[in-house]
Parts: sequence; C-alpha cells; structure tokens
Amino acid sequence: MFRSSPPIPLLLLLALQAQAQNPDRHIRQKRVLRDLTVLSSDDMQGRRPLTPGIEKAAAYIASAFSKAGLEPMGRVEDGYLQRFHTFQSVVKRQSLTIDGRAVADSDFIAFPSSAELRWRGSGAEVVYIPAGGAPLQDVVRRVQGDRNLLVVADPSHRKTLERLRRASFRRLEGAGQVILVYHAGAVGSYVAEVDAELRRDAYANVVGKITGRSRPDEVVLFSAHYDHLGIGKPVGQDSIYNGANDDASGTAAVMELARFFRKGPRPERTIVFAAFTAEESGGYGSRYFSSRLDPGSVVAMVNIEMIGTESKWGRNSAFVTGYEKSDLGRILQSSLEGTGFTFHPDPYPAQNLFYRSDNATLAALGVPAHTVSTSKMDSEKHYHTVDDEVETLDTGNMTAIIRAIALSSRGLVSGRSTPSRVKAD
Repeated sequence: MFRSSPPIPLLLLLALQAQAQNPDRHIRQKRVLRDLTVLSSDDMQGRRPLTPGIEKAAAYIASAFSKAGLEPMGRVEDGYLQRFHTFQSVVKRQSLTIDGRAVADSDFIAFPSSAELRWRGSGAEVVYIPAGGAPLQDVVRRVQGDRNLLVVADPSHRKTLERLRRASFRRLEGAGQVILVYHAGAVGSYVAEVDAELRRDAYANVVGKITGRSRPDEVVLFSAHYDHLGIGKPVGQDSIYNGANDDASGTAAVMELARFFRKGPRPERTIVFAAFTAEESGGYGSRYFSSRLDPGSVVAMVNIEMIGTESKWGRNSAFVTGYEKSDLGRILQSSLEGTGFTFHPDPYPAQNLFYRSDNATLAALGVPAHTVSTSKMDSEKHYHTVDDEVETLDTGNMTAIIRAIALSSRGLVSGRSTPSRVKAD
C-alpha cells in the first residue's frame, strides 16, 4: 500500500525555497561594494564609450553574468556582449531645391546614412513642424528613426534647431536619410543631392537572461547604464569622472539582482539583465537594445539610476520616474507593505527625468518602463563631477534599495502582476 508523503518534507522544501529567495540573506552589501569599487576605480578611466576603460568595465560585468549562471543573448560568439555600431556622417557636398528654387546651405541640415543621397521629387516623406512648441526632441527622434524624411520646420525654430548643426551627432546603423530645412509654407517638389563620408564606431551592451519556466516569451527587464563621462579637464589633481553614483550604483544593483534571481527557483517569466552603454552620450545602447526585441513582449522595465545616496525622504526610500504613467510603481509599492520601505512618485517633474534615462525608448513604445532613483536632483553636489567616487556613497542604504527592488518585483517575475501599458503623450 502506497502512503502519502508526510507534510514535513514539503514544508521544509517551501521553507528552503523561501530562504533561497530571501533578499536580506542573499543580497550582500559586501558584493555590492566590491562591484561598485571596481566599476568606479581609476583603472576604468571613467567608462567613456570608445575607450579601453569601458571595455574593461564590459568585461567585468560579462564575467559576473557568467559566474552568476545567466544565459547570453544574441550571437554565441559575442557571449554577453550585444555589439552594434553607430556612424557619423561628414557632409562633403550638398544641395537642395524646393519648388525650383535653390535653398542656401545655411537653411538646411543633411543627415545622410549612406555615401550618396539622391532625391528627385520622391524618396522621402515630407513632414512639417509648424511655428510654436519646442521641436528639438521631436526632430532628434525623427533623425534617429529608420524612415527617409524631409523635415520642414518653420523658420521661427532656427535658433533652437541650429544646436543640431553644432552637435557631434551619431546615429545607429539602419537610420534613414533625413534633411531638415527651414522653410515657410508647403513643399511641392524637391531635389536633393548629398555626398558624405561615414565614420563607424563599435559599442556593446552587456546582456544576460534567465529563461522563464511557463511564460518564456514574457520579459521582465532590469537595467542600468554602465558608461560615464571619462577623463576631462583636471580639477586639482583629479581628471577622472569615476561615476560611482552615476551609474556604477545602478549597474552594481543589476549585477546583484542577477545573482539573486539566478539562485532562486526558476522564474515563470523570462528575466533580462542589461547594462547599457552610451546613455550619457545619446542613449544609443538602450535604443539599439529596444530595436532588437518586440516591445509587446516586455511586461515591465525597472531601470536603476543613481541609488548611492539617500533620497530627499531619507533612508529606505526611492522614487519612480513617470509614476503616474502606468501602475508599475504602485505594484512595486504594494509588495512592500510592512517593510518600512517606500517607493515615491518622482519629486522633480520639472526636470523630465522620465525622458532622460534608458527607460525612455521602451516607454515611448508603450512598455511600462520606469527608472528607480534616489538622486536629489536639486542638490546632488557630486553629480557629473570628478568627486563622484565610491567613498561618497552609502552602500548600506544602497543595498537596502536593491533588496526592496528584488522583493517588490516578485509579482512581476512570477506572473502574478502585470502593469498597465504606458500611453503615448
């Protein structure tokens, strides 16, 4: 006669599983401090893209993902590195005619994506930017897109849009051919000829994953950017912008979250851990990453930016950018009842932080993608200075924040919670 198993082993198994997923036990300040110290060391040279320092940082993060047991994403030969290129176009010759009249070089800007651009009445979609409003962000988005566009801006925007001409502008491979012209009224016919030289540069995100057990096609994303400003003008004896808080703190958090979730039971949803490059210099890393996956598959994105100092509310607190744009922040907070930790709405709405970090690209595609931060943006004295060093940070409080993120995300990774999508502005 078969007898049913006694309840004690089952209870013991459940207890062991709970212990394996106990953030207080398995998210360790010692490891957080170690990662933070390495990433913000002088040896990393401020982690500026296209420098040996950022290559060292990428190798360190990839090694941590490997030791944690994450699966790589993308091509096998690249391991955890998600490689991509940007390009700059240097215009050698350009001409533009609208309705039979030549446009002065000072009245248009060409953004070619090949050595030759030739439009003769077709080849581009004409879009208009009327007088009024603030078009710069809209124009940059269009320039970075994959469509061929003739962007016709009212001449009243000249002062604002001239900033584009002075910018060192990079675009991702696959971007469309774009011409921006200051012109009053509609465009009937147009002829454009541009010859250019293209200069390519190599970048890499660092990405790993844990494939979900029952919902492998649903993704929960934890991310941060691992680049910073590099070496700049000396201030006293120091010229290295170490970027300990911005954003070695977020990167260390993602690395520790990867270890934590990999140690626990296999999640129901796939968890992706991403360290993005080039956030400080155009957001190219997150934009490329976003172009390589279906945004509809991403259930939530928890981006982590500058969590090394206390928030304006003190310890055991952080804020969520764009709190009102989906219910992700409320879902995270509801999982923390009784812990003493609070996720607040962003207290600095005038600074548009929701649009200034790596969550913005996926949020624009409808993903409930938000950034968790503690940075006091009205008084963070080491922000973008050579003094942003590990000694200025509170790693105890930082570790508590990482534990809170892990605990509050359980409903997301288990499939119990699904936040609402972000609506277009």
